Amino acid sequence: MSTAMSPALPLPRPLTAGGQNPAAEARISSLSLLGGANTLIIEHMGMHYTLRATRNGKLILTK
Repeated sequence: MSTAMSPALPLPRPLTAGGQNPAAEARISSLSLLGGANTLIIEHMGMHYTLRATRNGKLILTK
């Protein structure tokens, strides 16, 4: 039996007086991450995940 869950929406972060986000997220381009390959294995807390770039330019992360 499959249970569909709606994705959680991120909560807005407070801005400083200058209008900047004090806890800015780190960013990396998918090209830098994949290095021109179509797939990448990511190890996180002892588990392996596969990040795959599709022909349509989408990214898919699977366990």
